[in-house]
Amino acid sequence: MIARRRVLAAGAAGSAALTLAACGSGGSGGAGGSGTDPTDTAANADKTVTLWIMQGTNAKTDEYVEALKTAFTEQTGATLDVQVQPWDGAHDKFVTAMSGGTGPDVAEVGTTWTPEFADAGGLSDLTAEIEEAGLADGLVQGLVEAGTLDGMTYGMPWYAGVRSILANKEMLEAAGVAEQPQSWEDLLTMITTIKEQNPDTIPFPVAGASLFSMLPFVWGAGGDIAIQEGEQWKATINSPESVEGLTWYTDLALKHDASTAAASTWKETDSLAAFLQGDVAMFITGSWVPATIEQDSPEMFEKLVAYTIPAKDGAVAKSFLGGSHLCRFEDSQEPELAFELIKLMATGEFATRWATETNFFPGEQAALDQVVAEGNELTQVFAQQMSEGGTSVPVTPAWGKIEGKKTLPTLLTNVLGGADVQQAADTAAEEMDQIFQS
Repeated sequence: MIARRRVLAAGAAGSAALTLAACGSGGSGGAGGSGTDPTDTAANADKTVTLWIMQGTNAKTDEYVEALKTAFTEQTGATLDVQVQPWDGAHDKFVTAMSGGTGPDVAEVGTTWTPEFADAGGLSDLTAEIEEAGLADGLVQGLVEAGTLDGMTYGMPWYAGVRSILANKEMLEAAGVAEQPQSWEDLLTMITTIKEQNPDTIPFPVAGASLFSMLPFVWGAGGDIAIQEGEQWKATINSPESVEGLTWYTDLALKHDASTAAASTWKETDSLAAFLQGDVAMFITGSWVPATIEQDSPEMFEKLVAYTIPAKDGAVAKSFLGGSHLCRFEDSQEPELAFELIKLMATGEFATRWATETNFFPGEQAALDQVVAEGNELTQVFAQQMSEGGTSVPVTPAWGKIEGKKTLPTLLTNVLGGADVQQAADTAAEEMDQIFQS
């Protein structure tokens, strides 16, 4: 079992804490290595490596898994046991597995979970192996940062998505505002022009339940969620820059009639539904959504155009880069084979294949470049947002608790409900600091 570093919450909402128990000496897994040569196919013939991947991301998971199993066995001689896990309840299942030493060798771990599990001692440090494999300089840096804690990389970038603006090109061309906005001022001009020419249209919904639609405007003003000072994180969501971004974004709904009252409770899926009905001109959404539109509404897909979310004074704002890492559990009895699997999945053919089948972007830069080169104009816009602006939420185990308390979505909802922006931000910052210090 893994060595105890900290207490790991057994649920996002702060349910009973679960401590990762200390172990006795003599284990052969984890950082100590097993002595296995991952290329000795004969010696590895009786060995099995277990992989957990999450359900629902890839409609062709079965075909992918079979191809992966075959390739892994051909490369190493070992057997690959793939177990598909549902996202629902996955956090607690991971915690229980790490505590009891019953986890897999390798698992897909959501990027915001990686720091939490690493801090608790459940994941292996992959830094040296990534460097020895010559991969360190070829990974998408936003995903590397999300998987790095205290200078050590625990999550190998696998895939990610980012948010940009999707729009109905016919509506925008009719209004004469179909060019990429180079600033907030340009975006506001687009919004007000659309509203003037189409009063019944929602130019740009401000979705109250979409945190990751709000954050580009915080970052675009030069603000941030929080900053790290030494070993301590401190909330900065109430800084002048962050409040400026919050104010500008919410004023689109409160002062500029860009949105609708109903959107104050909308999720991104609600914005998408309204867009598909022809009620919305443009909205913030994920890089995986165009493929969904192509499948569900081919006619609307032909009208799509994408823009990067602009910053206050630039064409590309920071946008949350979220997805999954591939992580090795600290208890793995076959760490060398486990890392061989991670390399196989996260680079080359299998990285590109997973990205193509899921409509996410790969975490390896070469694979990303290939996907972009083979993609359409929509893909290229989202890729630009990812490459130039992809960023992470605070890389700290405390972030999971902040997510669980819905601190920032509550801030957005309160402001859309009429609360003073600075006061609402101060309240959110105070709650965040209490969590950071706990």
